[in-house]
Amino acid sequence: MLAKSTDELLSLLSRNKAELDQIALDYLPRSHSDPSISNLYEMMRDYPKRGGKGIRGLMCILWCQLFGGTREDALVTAAALEIFQNWILIHDDIEDESDLRRGSPVLHKKYGVPLSINAGDALHGKMWELLLSNRDRLGERTTISVLSEFCTMLNETTEGQHIELSWSCSDNWDVDEQDYFLMVTKKAAWYTCIAPSRLGVMLSSSKSKTPPSIELLDRLITTGKHLGIAFQIIDDVLNLTASQEKYGKEILGDIYEGKRTLMLIHCLKESSEEERNHMISVLSKPRLSKTEDEVRDIFEKMGSSGSIDYARRVAQEHYEKSIHWFEEITSDEGAAHPDSKETIKLLYEYAAQRDY
Repeated sequence: MLAKSTDELLSLLSRNKAELDQIALDYLPRSHSDPSISNLYEMMRDYPKRGGKGIRGLMCILWCQLFGGTREDALVTAAALEIFQNWILIHDDIEDESDLRRGSPVLHKKYGVPLSINAGDALHGKMWELLLSNRDRLGERTTISVLSEFCTMLNETTEGQHIELSWSCSDNWDVDEQDYFLMVTKKAAWYTCIAPSRLGVMLSSSKSKTPPSIELLDRLITTGKHLGIAFQIIDDVLNLTASQEKYGKEILGDIYEGKRTLMLIHCLKESSEEERNHMISVLSKPRLSKTEDEVRDIFEKMGSSGSIDYARRVAQEHYEKSIHWFEEITSDEGAAHPDSKETIKLLYEYAAQRDY
């Protein structure tokens, strides 16, 4: 059963995420005769056991159904998407020096950085194994297409991460909105929206001799790009405004980490030279050197300069563009599953307008 309201969508997300995580956990190893390797297995299973929203996995399944495939055709690939996010987040949390993930201490706070990097690497390897294990169901052509799409997704994500990390490593504050949009498209939009939709369409044709057209897959980049930008902007807004209990990550963490968010870029642009220089001097400090008052002052400046409201407006604009492209694609392609179409629209709305 698909969703016809936001409440039904949230219930569907929760049920689907639990099923995908269970597929992953059933595939991941549990124990070993060597206690240290058993400890590695426990670390690999940590983030998949924490839950999460499951937007990426559900997006993949819905696009598969929309184009005539079955839910069963997409389950393993959708579970692998969730594994992708988990191992990426292990590394991302280390690189960003984060404290919380899904309401609990990040993996490297529990086990240390070296072991956590290795656990992320091991989880990465299991992702590829899981994808390969599905080739009897999908066939060789679709399996190769799926593996190729995961390679593209990985390349885009790490390029986006490099852009963002390089800003911090070089203390570069000469970042404008177009720089931010490029970084977000690569780091967030590809693995959150673009690749899941493209994978779903690829999977829908696994039983036929005709793969999806390059034109269709290219158009999915456009709708996914705009939705992914809206998704990340809202995620950045929630980092400042949500309750930590609902959000599951440290509130104001982006300011502590000196993240170049759309709000900060706008705020620096709207500030006087003196204000800008002061904020940059604070933001450039190491995370542990920033005081709570300094961080709170920057947050309040974002509010008074209209930067948070501005970011919400930009997110809405990109959401509307994503829906426009979605409607064009489904109309031109003659989407086969109307219930999936309505659920995808609800998922788009949730991704771009959620409050946690």
